[in-house]
This record gives sequence, C-alpha cells and structure tokens, in this order.
Amino acid sequence: MGQKIHPRGFRLGQIYTWSSRWFATGQQYRDFLKADLKLREELFLKLKLAGLAQVDIERSINKVGVTLFVAKPGMVIGRGGSGLEDLKKYVEKFFTDVKLKIEVTVEPVKEPNLNARLVATNIADQIARRMPHKRVCNQTLARVLGAGARGVRIRLGGRINGAEIARREKFQAGTIPLSTIREEVDYASVPSLTRSGYVGVKVWICKK
Repeated sequence: MGQKIHPRGFRLGQIYTWSSRWFATGQQYRDFLKADLKLREELFLKLKLAGLAQVDIERSINKVGVTLFVAKPGMVIGRGGSGLEDLKKYVEKFFTDVKLKIEVTVEPVKEPNLNARLVATNIADQIARRMPHKRVCNQTLARVLGAGARGVRIRLGGRINGAEIARREKFQAGTIPLSTIREEVDYASVPSLTRSGYVGVKVWICKK
C-alpha cells in the first residue's frame, strides 16, 4: 500500500492539510483547479532561486490568500517590501475577477534540508550540471540526516550519467515507514533535464 500511493495524499487530514482550500461545484471547480495549477507552476519557475517549497491557496467569497513557503524569504520580499508588491501584481494577473482582494504572504522554511521539494530540486540541479550522481546523493543523505531526519530515500530514474539504457537507482539511510499514517513522511518528485533526456528525482523524508 505505502509503495503505491502518494505519501502526502495518504496522510491528508491526519498530519497534512490541503494546499488548496476552497469550495466549488461544476464548472467553477474546474476553473479554480486550473487557475491553482497554473499559478503554482508559474510561481515555482519564477521563485526557483529563492527556494520555493510550497504554495497554499485559500479562497473565500471575495478574497484569495496565497501563502508562499520559501527558504530565502529576503529574496522574495526585497528591499522595503518592493519585491512583495511586484509579486502581488504578478499574482493578480491569474485572477480575472476585479472584485477579489489578493493577499500574498511569505513564510520562511525553518530547515530546508528537511523539505523534500527543496532537497529534490537541489539534487536535480546538480545532476543537470553533470555532477557525479552517487556523490550528490550520498552527500544529500548525510546532510538530511544531520538536520534531524529519521530517514531519507532518494530514487533516480532515467538515463543516469548519459547511459544507453535507462535504469533506476535507490539511495537510502535511516527508516522510511510508508504504511504508517502517523509518521510524518514528506515526498517530492522533480525532473532533471540532462543532455541525454530527463532524469526523475524522487525524495522521501521521514521527520522526527
């Protein structure tokens, strides 16, 4: 069971909450979902250097709240809050209803080495720069465990190091109890575009 289901979705309501919080029916549901997906996709590209880990979107009748969890909040806020104002104008483009009040807040990620999304992005970037994958993964395992994790698993899939035949490689340290709902297991999947094609990077982190 634990091997075949998204670790975060498996724990919704117990440990994690929904990243999009609103109610809609019919056509409105489709429109809201498409808008949320598009906004997240654009924000992850725009704020990659700031270390964007998660985007929470909460809608009420006349207000939309967007909460950004970033590793380097200073890069997003900017000098005197100017960066946050520019970001707010950028987010407003995704909502066509002029009556909506848009609120953008930035929250810092306390420990980036315990966030699966940031760890996976870091590995993907290093593999794209043609660094040795074994050294990258082993260094990441040590760094995550040093940050206080109970266990970490990294899985690479694709033409690793430009090999002729695609394969999968797994690196693990500590314990990852995927079937235990009360364990806080963070998960992320990030593609790495290499010269030989995409290499998929999956990361599981079991927090204490």
